[in-house]
Amino acid sequence: MRAYKAKAVERISLPDRAEREANLREAGYNVFNLDAADVFVDLLTDSGTGTMSDEQWAAMMRGDEAYAGSESFHRLQKAVSDVMGFERIVPAHQGRGAENVLYGTLVSEGDYVPNNTHFDTTRAHVVNSGGEPVDCPVESEPGAPFQGNLDVDAVRDLADEVGAERIPAVVVTITNNSMAGQPVSVENLRRAREVADELDATFVVDACRFAENAYFVQQREAEFADASVAEVAREQLSYADAVVMSGKKDGLVNVGGFVGVREDDDLYERARQRGILYEGFTTYGGMAGRDLEAMAVGLREAVEQEYVASRVEQVAELGELLQEVGVPIRTPTGGHAVYVDAAEFLPAIPREQFPGQALVGELYREGGVRGVELGEFAFPGEDRPQLVRLCLPRRTYFREHLEHVAETFAAVADRREDVVGLEVVSEPEMAELRHFSAELRPVE
Repeated sequence: MRAYKAKAVERISLPDRAEREANLREAGYNVFNLDAADVFVDLLTDSGTGTMSDEQWAAMMRGDEAYAGSESFHRLQKAVSDVMGFERIVPAHQGRGAENVLYGTLVSEGDYVPNNTHFDTTRAHVVNSGGEPVDCPVESEPGAPFQGNLDVDAVRDLADEVGAERIPAVVVTITNNSMAGQPVSVENLRRAREVADELDATFVVDACRFAENAYFVQQREAEFADASVAEVAREQLSYADAVVMSGKKDGLVNVGGFVGVREDDDLYERARQRGILYEGFTTYGGMAGRDLEAMAVGLREAVEQEYVASRVEQVAELGELLQEVGVPIRTPTGGHAVYVDAAEFLPAIPREQFPGQALVGELYREGGVRGVELGEFAFPGEDRPQLVRLCLPRRTYFREHLEHVAETFAAVADRREDVVGLEVVSEPEMAELRHFSAELRPVE
C-alpha cells in the first residue's frame, strides 16, 4: 500500500501511434532526445523525477538565499549529520557535480579506481581525471540477497597487478545501479573498509540510494532484522571515509547533491576548494537556499520505514506485473527499478545491434513508455548483460500506470519477430556518455 496520497495532479496524454513513430524517428531512436510532453509513462530515471512532500514544499518557503553562511545550509548539514553521520559536506548542484568535486580531488593520471560497478557518470569522471575505472562485482547465484556486493579479492588482485600506490580510492555504490539495482550487505561494506585500509586508500560510498539499500539490509541481513531503516542507514555509512550523494535519489528532491567527508582534513579542504571553483561557495554549492531546505527534509523522510517500504514494494509490484506477461527480469527486483533482460526478450537481435535500445524504442512506439538501455549502447565494449532499466520516480505513479507498462510489453512481445536492431549514426567523442546524445537508425 502506498504511504502517501496525492495533493496535486499533472495531466498527461498519450500521443497517437503515428505521432509516436514520428517522434522516435526525429529523436534518432534515442529516447533521451524525446520531449517529456510526448511521453506517457516516463521510467527513464528516478533521478530528480520524484514528487516532493508537503513538508518539503513548506520548508522551501523558509529558504535563506544568502550567498555565504546560509541558515538553509546549516539545516542541510545537520540533516546529513543526523541521518548519514557526516558532519562536513561540500554541496553541489547534483550528483555528477559532487562526483566532479570528489574524483577530481582524489584521482590523478595513471590511477586505478575499483568499484562494485561504475555507473556512467562515475566512470566518466574517473576517466576525465586520468584514471582507469575497474569494475569488481561479486559473482553470485541468481536470486542471491546481495548481488550488488564488491568482490574484495578482485580489488586485492588489482592492487597486486598495478601496485597499491596507484589505487587512491575504493568505491562501493549502494545500491549497485549497474548490476540491476541490487543491494550491498553491511558485511561486504566492512570487508571493503578492510581492503581500503590495506591499500591505504580512501573508502568512498556512492550513497545516492542509501535508504533503499538500508531497507534491503534490514529485510535480508540477519544481524539487522530488529534495527530500523534509519539505524541501518547510519551503520552502513559509518565505514566510509567519504560519500558522494545525488540528492535527486534518496534525498527526495529534484536537484542537488553533496560530498561528505568524515575525518580527512586535507581531503575535505581540497574538495571544498574544488567545490568553490566548479559549483559555488561552500554554503550553497550550486543550489538555492530553498533547494537546501527541501533536501534537509527529504533525507529525514527517506529513512522512514513506511516510506521506504512503500517505495521498494512498488518496484516489486511492477516486476510481478511484467513477469505475469512473460517478461524476463532480473530477480529479486532492486530498490529503484526493474531490469529487463533485452537479449532474452529479443533473441533474434545480436548484441552489436543493441537489443536493449531496440526494445526501448519499441516500448515508446507501442505505449509511450520511456525506459533506458544499460547494455552495449550505454557501455560500449564492456562484457555486460543487455538490460533495459525501468526506473520508478518516487511517490509519482500508481498501479494503473504500472499496468499500462505491462500491457505495453505484452503488445511488443506479440510482434517481437518484426523488431529490428539499430546502428549508430552519430555519437559524441566521449564514448562513456554516448547514450545521452547519440543518434541511431534501424538496420536494414
